[in-house]
Amino acid sequence: MQFYLDGYKPGDPFVEEPHPSVAERPSGLPEEADVVIIGCGPAGLVLAAQLAQFPELRTVIVDRRDGPLEVGQADGVACRTVEMFEAFGLADRLVHEGYQVNEVTFWRPDPERSGSIVRTGRVDDVEEGISEMPHMIVNQARMLAYLREHMRRSAARAEPFYGLHVTDVRVDTADADEHPVTVELQHVENLEPTGETSTIRAKYVVGCDGSRNGTREAIGRRLEGDATDSSWGVLDVLAVTDFPDIRLKSAIHSEQGSILIIPREGGYLVRLYIELDNDRDGEMLRNRSATPEKLAAVANRILHPYSIDVKHVGWWAVYEIGQRLCDRFDDVPDGESGTRLPRVFIAGDACHTHSAKAGQGMNVSMADAWNLGWKLGTVLRGTSPAEVLRTYSEERQRVAQQLIDFDREFAALFSAHSDDGEGGADPERFQRYFREQGRFTAGVAVRYGPSILTAASPHQSLADGFSLGMRFHSAPVIRLADAKPVHLGHAARADGAWRLYVFADRAHPASSDSRLRDVAGFLASAKSPITRFTPPGADPDSVIDVRAVLQQGHRDVTVDDLPPVFLPRKGPFELVDYEKVFCADSADDIFDLRGLDRDRGALVVVRPDQYVANVLPLDAHDELIEFLRSALVEVATPMAPSGQDELDAVTTS
Repeated sequence: MQFYLDGYKPGDPFVEEPHPSVAERPSGLPEEADVVIIGCGPAGLVLAAQLAQFPELRTVIVDRRDGPLEVGQADGVACRTVEMFEAFGLADRLVHEGYQVNEVTFWRPDPERSGSIVRTGRVDDVEEGISEMPHMIVNQARMLAYLREHMRRSAARAEPFYGLHVTDVRVDTADADEHPVTVELQHVENLEPTGETSTIRAKYVVGCDGSRNGTREAIGRRLEGDATDSSWGVLDVLAVTDFPDIRLKSAIHSEQGSILIIPREGGYLVRLYIELDNDRDGEMLRNRSATPEKLAAVANRILHPYSIDVKHVGWWAVYEIGQRLCDRFDDVPDGESGTRLPRVFIAGDACHTHSAKAGQGMNVSMADAWNLGWKLGTVLRGTSPAEVLRTYSEERQRVAQQLIDFDREFAALFSAHSDDGEGGADPERFQRYFREQGRFTAGVAVRYGPSILTAASPHQSLADGFSLGMRFHSAPVIRLADAKPVHLGHAARADGAWRLYVFADRAHPASSDSRLRDVAGFLASAKSPITRFTPPGADPDSVIDVRAVLQQGHRDVTVDDLPPVFLPRKGPFELVDYEKVFCADSADDIFDLRGLDRDRGALVVVRPDQYVANVLPLDAHDELIEFLRSALVEVATPMAPSGQDELDAVTTS
């Protein structure tokens, strides 16, 4: 991570200097805000953490609880979510603290011994090579603590407001005022009203307040779908057991039901998802008389001949499986999507609910928030047009529908019992389905369709491994300036900037026939997208961050060989950023790993949420500008082009 751009200061370099507007803000709840976020769960805090990277904006986060969540419900952190946390600078902490899921075992009734179970399979939890990040298990409350700390250390110095229950959200579409959304708040203590109320007028509101969502109801949206007759108990326990795979993720089907075992962080804690039988456990379900002791008894019934002796219960719950989904994730009425821009959004459980066993709820909710966060931030900052906000519902509703479809089949296969040839349990089929759906559960199978943010490029063959609409799949490289092995994707922060990766052709960058030098000349010119879309006074990489990847080894090129556009000057002292250029790693060559055209090279345009937006030839200057015009706002007074003298030298050579 880079710091000291504005001058050396002692102390923790990861605590940013507060934005000047922070000191000017009155303490307490404001009357006006740019964005009001309702709910401090996973979606709400990822959204708040992203908007904290836009410290000039006034973002208000409210929650009806009296304070932060102490014990979380969700725990599975998909590979893609760890990639996202890397963009916030939080992945190392998450990986260090959590339990890493490496393998999964499968158990079924023992055909040799009635009433017993036997291990039938053992597979890698995550397919080799789909991500540099592991699948982790970390308590949801800890994830939220990481995000709150990130917000406090940011230039925004953002903190949630607790003890506030939203009673109404209204949008005045006829009001030309910049704050057309009114949020009515009731002050509560221990969830009971105190009699005090407040009102905030906002430009945008996002409801992240869960499945019982008042924001959703206020904008006329409904969760549509069905509950099943399947109920499950959840126990987080410290226990002593003779079950041999207690520290492995294990899917167990016995004659008495099903259990999913999820080892937890710390080496001792384990989570049990326990299927409850409507007949044998019916009284407990009907009377809502479940207790940890009763759930542990069911677990022992299913695990027989193994047993588990629960010594301590950290958290427990009983839930009913149901798949429900909203048809839109914003306040735009049906039929008006082309003429009206959204002002109120919903994210996470507010717009999609499903079972917990596939570990997707928290992950998809956080992805909702990241998708929306950078769009709100850049629209309010003025670097993106408001039309990009339409893409949030379009993109994330499709993903949620895929999740609902997946969860319905996954839950049915997990809960099936008799192998009667009529759709009953087939453990081998479940194991095969688990393996085939690994990319989806890892969070890396999402693909966004063509839009103003994602092109339908005919040039995909230039970079087969960077699929349009899918997340930018990182790979190892060597940073040229300091010879440090790094992952290319880790250079991108959650700062709202677009990335333009320039994958060079075979020629040496100092050679006169280098296509890299030609594109560098364009990027340094008055026609450059950097010039067109970067506000005057902003750092040259604040809107479009250009990175180059060379085919040569890092000892075959020097910094002196680079065009100046790849050595931008930044900050009040115009310091040189030496971390924009990388070389292929001879052991894991990114050009081979990601199917890059070595002769022609490629431009890979990546959105602020790390999804591939376009793939273009190195000389497709007009196509690049035309695409970015839909996603970015062209400034009235362009910033001065950088390196004009060097451009002339490149042109004359």
